[in-house]
Amino acid sequence: MDTLVAGERKANAPALRPADAATLIIIDRRVRHPKVLMGRRHDGHKFMPGKFVFPGGRIEAGDRSMTVAGALNPRAEQALMARVSRPSIQRSRALALAAIRETFEETGLLLGTRDYGGPESVPAGTPWEAFREHGVFPDLEALHFVGRAITPPKRVKRFDTRFFAVDRSAVAHEIEGVVGPDSELVELAWVTVAEARKLDLPPITGVLLGELEARIAAGFGHQLPVPFFYQKNGHFVRELL
Repeated sequence: MDTLVAGERKANAPALRPADAATLIIIDRRVRHPKVLMGRRHDGHKFMPGKFVFPGGRIEAGDRSMTVAGALNPRAEQALMARVSRPSIQRSRALALAAIRETFEETGLLLGTRDYGGPESVPAGTPWEAFREHGVFPDLEALHFVGRAITPPKRVKRFDTRFFAVDRSAVAHEIEGVVGPDSELVELAWVTVAEARKLDLPPITGVLLGELEARIAAGFGHQLPVPFFYQKNGHFVRELL
């Protein structure tokens, strides 16, 4: 679930504190024109019905205790802890894991590695049990932190969303039947950035697609600056982390 444009503007709404959330962009760079995975939300949803989005959502309790195979890149950790009130490696790690878990829940794709077998223990009663069952260890080392955006004030929902990206080669297993007419995502599509821009997108998703395209052209390295989008005094701000 792309969490950045959440609901309609509400003129007299109280200022809501944005909830932490994370989104994952899976990129196929084996082709001449890289493609990204996007999903179309069910038309019956009150929240962004019919929009094409990247999978994602809020942190859940199990994300804070799930074991991993590899740590976040130090540059990603640094950027994740910038411009937050209580920076911590644990919070950054939980955001990255939330992106991986939400991607599994919405697409059936398990991202990680099979090199070590499955994790011996996972948070009980959570989607992480599927990773143990299928022998997949989530691997944070493969993730790139590529963007952050905060929903503007006076929205009925607000999120402080971190965008992660990962190469398609990080998909270790796929469970069929997760996407369908009665699911949160009713279809998935691998599309080029140019094709994605023609889809029905939330505004910030289009902005992040442009940032992603520039990042790929610049070599897609961890050392590249991370754009941070928010609204200040009614104006849209782009800051680099």
